[in-house]
Amino acid sequence: MTQVSMTVNGKPVSGDVPDNTLLVDFLRETLELTGTHVGCDTSQCGACVVHVNGRAVKACTMFALEAEGAEVATIEGEAAPDGTLSAIQQAFQDHHGLQCGFCTPGMVMSAKALLAENPKPTEAEIREYLEGNICRCTGYHNIVKAIMAASGQDVSKIAAE
Repeated sequence: MTQVSMTVNGKPVSGDVPDNTLLVDFLRETLELTGTHVGCDTSQCGACVVHVNGRAVKACTMFALEAEGAEVATIEGEAAPDGTLSAIQQAFQDHHGLQCGFCTPGMVMSAKALLAENPKPTEAEIREYLEGNICRCTGYHNIVKAIMAASGQDVSKIAAE
């Protein structure tokens, strides 16, 4: 067991973990932040996307010890303390960018990373950026609309599928 310490959603946290503990397991099991989902354990689905020091990472591909001293942001840190949704979360709700909700935390965290890099992405750029995130319910159309809306763009220009 090794002690790991990091800041998660602005709060310092620590815990004793086996050296092979994945960041996703530390978040879910030790910190009980279950919004970060485990979908595949192989880095294919993107349900576990979090931000580590400002970069989007799949938490199933990173050991908790690799996040020692890091700033980690999870879906639980996206809404305001009073529960008001972030602009991206609200856009997902407003544009029906979710159905079952399993992929939504990873999609929201990926969208946040995309918009930080590219504040006005095109539909094609959004679709390309989300290639590492799998949604089995929505067909992505409304997810793309939600991300474009969160960026302040007119979503009426997106062709219906």
